[in-house]
Formats: sequence, structure tokens, C-alpha cells
Amino acid sequence: MSIKVEYISKLYGKQRALDNVSFEVKTGEIVGFLGPNGAGKSTMMKILTCFIPQDAGQASVNGFDVASQSIDVRRYVGYLPEHNPLYLDMYVKEYLEFIAGIHKLPNKKQRVDEMVQLTGLEIEQHKRIGMLSKGYRQRVGLAQALIHDPAVLILDEPTTGLDPNQLAEIRELIRRIGQQKTVMLSTHIMQEVEALCNRVIIINQGRIVANDETSILQQNNQNRMVVLVEFDKEPNRHDLKRLPGVEEVEQLRGNTWQIITAADKDIRPDLFRFAVDNKLTVLEMQREERKIEDVFKELTGKKKK
Repeated sequence: MSIKVEYISKLYGKQRALDNVSFEVKTGEIVGFLGPNGAGKSTMMKILTCFIPQDAGQASVNGFDVASQSIDVRRYVGYLPEHNPLYLDMYVKEYLEFIAGIHKLPNKKQRVDEMVQLTGLEIEQHKRIGMLSKGYRQRVGLAQALIHDPAVLILDEPTTGLDPNQLAEIRELIRRIGQQKTVMLSTHIMQEVEALCNRVIIINQGRIVANDETSILQQNNQNRMVVLVEFDKEPNRHDLKRLPGVEEVEQLRGNTWQIITAADKDIRPDLFRFAVDNKLTVLEMQREERKIEDVFKELTGKKKK
């Protein structure tokens, strides 16, 4: 087991940031660690990377205890914090060589060149870090997290500030890394979770509220049906809302509408009859697949309006 957390609690004064948190992450998994701001995500990651101690419970990374064997933990873990700390006056290659020296890597220059290529820093490698865009600074942070070839990678908001092209490249990089390493990442981008993660852990107010495979989590929380329908002209919203079983009606764009019902009510036949009765033509209709974002909002108390 790459990461094992048992009954971890952490207090900041009277505030309980983590409350009896337990979970495991297996070798080769890419796990999304999700939660609203202030839920305890960064606190948990800082404990796992030995930046702060827990107040109760135990945690281990790659078999080493984070409290009593912190040096061993740091040898086997790569960490990209939420606020990426970098020496802005250093050049990219100079900084990476400095990090490689801290890890006492025997093939320092070769490893730096590999990281520059792996994270797409070739064009920027001779610049000062302070001159880089936020996206390229994230790449430098990823390079330093990977340079010592860690068995476990812990990434706190790794794609912050990346443009769509960079985002796709970093996602592919994380996906490749996940084939050989354990990756635990936090993000607020739910599409990223669906694209990358084998499993999702959701934390809310310091407690785990969900822990399952991404696909299973979506299926198990399927308590409503969402249908998108486009008519040739605008229907009467109030008449739509009066259809049996309809809970919510929202006009998305033009004459495309989102209709939400209870899970056991398939509204599609009623929508076709509604169109005929009101002299409307259905141009398109589809059932919308449930997204991690919907599950997240329900479990963290933020309902979709």
C-alpha cells in the first residue's frame, strides 16, 4: 500500500481541520482528493509530505511512518504544493540542478535534462523563473517533484494557470506517470478528475464523505435524471414545469432546455407529447450523463441551482 491513513485528526486552535480521516491509496492508482475550500485537503497533503504533524492517528507513505520516519518518506515522495514555492531569481536549469543536489542524485545534469524534456521546458530552460508565466512555473514545480524519481507523487492543484494546450500536455504526463507511480492530486476542475482519476475521495468539513471508483461513485449517487432538449421555438416554461415528475427547468441557450426529474421518472416520452400538443418540433434530445461535479455538489452541500 503506497499511502495508508488511519484516524488522522488535525486541529488549528479550536478548529478541527481533519476529523478521524482514514483511507488507502494503492500503487499505480491516480486518486482525486476533492473538497471545497477549507475542507482539509491541503492539510492532509502537508501531513503526508511531513510538512506538519498530525494531532492524532497514523499515516504512512511507501511503508514509512510520516511522524517517526519523515526523512525516508521524503525520499520516496514528490510534492507540488498549492502555492508553488520557487526561487524566482534562479534560472530554470540552475534551480533543477540545485534540487537534484539536495537529493544527492549521481547523474544530476542528465536527470535535469530529462525533466526539462518531460515537462516541456526546453524553450524556457535558460530563463529566470521570475520571468516565466504561471503555467511554466507550474511545470518547473512538477519537474522538481519528479526529479528524484519518487514512488509517490502528491500534487495540490497541479494544473493551476495552464492554458488548454498546456493542460492537455500535463494531464497526459500525469496519466503516464500514474502507470508506474502512485499519484494523489487535488483539483477544483472536475473534468480533470473524470479524465485522469481511477478513484475519487471527497472530503467535507474535515471528514471523508465519499471514497470509491470514479464510475461507481457516479452510478451510486444517481438520484435524478437530467435531459437536454432543443425545440424549434421557445416553449412555455410554466407548462414544462407542470409536466409530471419535473423538479427543475432551466433554459440553457436559445431554445435548449435542461429538464431534471427524479431518477425513476423518464421524462422523454412526456416531452415528445408536450411538443406535439404545443405544436413544437424536437430538434434534439439527450439524456445527460451524471458528472462528478453533480456528486461533489450533493455530497458537500452545494446543490445545483
